[in-house]
Amino acid sequence: MLPTKSTTINHGFAALVKNRGFMLLWIGQLISQLADKVFFVLMIALLKLYLPVNGGGEDGRFYLYMAFTVPAMLFGSAGGIIVDRVPKKLIMVASDAVRGVLMLLIPFLPREFAILLFFTFSISTVTQFFAPAEQAAIPLLVKKEGLMAANALFSSTMMAALIIGNAVATPMLNWFESFNKGFGKELVVGCLYLLSALIMMPIHFREHRPNQETAPINPWAEFMLGLRYLKQNRLVWNAMLQIVTLYCVFAALIELAIGMAARLHLAPEEFSSFVAAAGVGMVIGAAILGHFGHRLHHKPLPLIGFIIMAFSLGLFIFIDNQPLALGLCIFLGVGAAFVNVPMQTLIQQQTPPEMHGKVFGFQNHAINIALTAPLLITTKLVNAFGLSVVLLGMSVVVGAIGIWSWQNTRKVLQDVI
Repeated sequence: MLPTKSTTINHGFAALVKNRGFMLLWIGQLISQLADKVFFVLMIALLKLYLPVNGGGEDGRFYLYMAFTVPAMLFGSAGGIIVDRVPKKLIMVASDAVRGVLMLLIPFLPREFAILLFFTFSISTVTQFFAPAEQAAIPLLVKKEGLMAANALFSSTMMAALIIGNAVATPMLNWFESFNKGFGKELVVGCLYLLSALIMMPIHFREHRPNQETAPINPWAEFMLGLRYLKQNRLVWNAMLQIVTLYCVFAALIELAIGMAARLHLAPEEFSSFVAAAGVGMVIGAAILGHFGHRLHHKPLPLIGFIIMAFSLGLFIFIDNQPLALGLCIFLGVGAAFVNVPMQTLIQQQTPPEMHGKVFGFQNHAINIALTAPLLITTKLVNAFGLSVVLLGMSVVVGAIGIWSWQNTRKVLQDVI
């Protein structure tokens, strides 16, 4: 059923700007995500001050990377379990406040490598509680007909934070360090987290209060409850599968971009321009959906998105110059947005409030794995079969998943996207 005129006027970014609670959430999470990106760059920069004098730089970076990524593997789902029992605003504000305080403590402690690892692990662990709370908060602040635009805005700003954060992190840290030697870098990251917490404090929304809220938490039982729900609700499961596939492609794109840079005779570090271009494409695609989403109602957006991604991956085989490669990356990013935004909206619409935390926690966990495992697998595949074969294989797999997913759920999807 097509939305009526009275409904369609509530679509788009214009309506969201008037929603004070949503805007506070959006600005707060944007600052928090920017802090996350600058935080990791800062930890790498601090590494040389915390390592032993006799070296060990390579091992140090490896352990630091593990301290940053392992919490995502271990606690991604656990964060969702807590979100269903504790007020989401409290989780988001407390997560930012704790991370901010931890950052401000670093300069006052001994410069021991173990301390740097501990703070990296702790801050990364706290982050796992912020993400599912943020996703679960969006449906509480935005009406159902505005979720597409809301997710488009969140998706575009997520990629913008990734691109801008990595670009401005080092200049920003150096600029603040020039004002306060030995403390400026930690101060700016800590203040970003605390600023995010302050911005989100005025948010007000009604939350679902489950009857078992005061009962003891059994993490394994809660996890299995969420998993059973996903298995029973094939629509949500299928949407999550498509989002995870999308993130697998983006993770693999990092290794593929390195190969593309070598094939085009570019410097190794220039691979990041391809990843950034894909991010720009995702911002463009999200903007299209956010502004014109109501006009695209009932269109097979995820299928179109997967076909665009598959076509782009396959066409990379024949590209031999950088401008065309960058343009194709942008096109791929647009396709990714056509998958991510509608599917995230669908999950929010179809998941009951009492399951929000568990479902978004599980999704966060799956995405974290999807962003890590393909890096290792893609490297081995490229070394074994070559870049062109891997690109062709990924193109076929991505296209097949898109067609299979749409065939399985198209009758229902056409009614909800």
